[in-house]
Amino acid sequence: MFGAMSAYLGRFILPFHKLDKLGKLQKQLLRYNSSQSSSKVLEHLKNKSLLRVRGHEASIFLQGLITNDMKHFEQGAANLYALFLNIKGRVMYDVIVYRSQEDNVYYIECDLQAVDPLQKHLKMYRVRKRIDIDHLGDNMNVWTLFDPAYYMDNKRSDDNRQKLEGLIFPCGTLNNKVSKVVDNIMIYEDPRLSDLGIRILAESNIGRDEIIRHLNCESLESTDSLSYREYRYKLGVAEGIEDLPPGMPLPLEINCDYLHGVNFHKGCYIGQELTARTYHTGVVRKRLMPLLFDEVPTESFPYDYKIINENGQPVGKFRGLENRSGLGLMRITESLNAKSLTISNIKLKVLKPVWWPQEIQAQNAFVSKKE
Repeated sequence: MFGAMSAYLGRFILPFHKLDKLGKLQKQLLRYNSSQSSSKVLEHLKNKSLLRVRGHEASIFLQGLITNDMKHFEQGAANLYALFLNIKGRVMYDVIVYRSQEDNVYYIECDLQAVDPLQKHLKMYRVRKRIDIDHLGDNMNVWTLFDPAYYMDNKRSDDNRQKLEGLIFPCGTLNNKVSKVVDNIMIYEDPRLSDLGIRILAESNIGRDEIIRHLNCESLESTDSLSYREYRYKLGVAEGIEDLPPGMPLPLEINCDYLHGVNFHKGCYIGQELTARTYHTGVVRKRLMPLLFDEVPTESFPYDYKIINENGQPVGKFRGLENRSGLGLMRITESLNAKSLTISNIKLKVLKPVWWPQEIQAQNAFVSKKE
C-alpha cells in the first residue's frame, strides 16, 4: 500500500534487517549504547484516527486551512504539526499531517472524537476543488514509540530559571525530512519534539508483535508502564479534544510556536488574524506548563479550575491530569515565582518544560513590541 521511502530510524530503533526497493540494507544505530537497559514504550494510540486527503489541489487546499506551511513538504519534510482554527482564531483541532509516498496524498492524524467534525470541516471548504477526503476508519492504526529515560537523562534543573516570560518563537526549519516504510508500516519522527519519539502508521491487521519485530527492538517496557498521556503531561504537551476542547484554546498559549506548528510568514489561513496580532505584540503571558502533584489526587477537577498561589491569587487554570502529572495554563512569571501552589487545597508544583527555548535563543529571536 505504501511502497518504499527514505530511511530514518533515529535513536529509538535498532537496525532494520529489511531490504528496500533498491535492495539497500537500511541500518541505523541507537543514539544510546546498546548495552544500556531499554525503557522504550510502544503504545497503540486508540484515541487517534486518520483522514486521507488526495488530489492535485490537496496541498493548496490544506495551505489555506492550517497554521503551518505546506511548502515544508516541497522542501523535503516528511510530516508536520499544525492546528485548524475557527474564524475567531481559536483552536479547533490539533493534527499531524503526513506526506505519503504517493503524489498528492496526505494523511491527517487527529483525535478520534474529532475525525467526523474535521472531515465535515474540510468538505465544507473544499468547494469545487478536485480532492477526495476519506476517513480511513479501522483500516489503519496510529502507534507511538517513546523513551522516558531520554527525557529523564536530559532533565535540567529548575534552579537556573531563564526569564522567557512567554516570548514568541517562529517555528524555524523542520529537520524531520526522513521516514521509513517496510511491510505496510510507516515510521516518522514526531514533528514537534524529539522527546516525543516516533509515530508509526500501520494497517490495522498488523499487531504489536509484528511492529516490534520490524523495529527489531530487543526489549520494551510492558504495556502497563508509563502511558503516553502521562509522559506528554510530564513534558507539558497537550494533544486531542480532552486537553484542547474545540473553540477554547489559543494557539500560542498551547505552545504551538515552540512545537513548530505555526508559520508566521505564510499566506492567509482561517483564524490567522488573532494569531498574527499576538505574534506582533511579542509576548504570551500564559502558556501550558507541566504540573506535578505531591500525591495522586483522589478527586477530579473541571477544565479551567483555578490554581492559586500562597496569597490566594489565581495564577493558572487546570487542563488535565494523569496520576501525579498534569497540565495547566499558567501565568509564567507568577506561577514560577510562587512559593506554593494549590488546587482545591491539594499541593502541586509547576515546572518549566525542559524543551522550551533557552534565554540565549530568546535574545536572538526576540520579537519587539510595537511602539
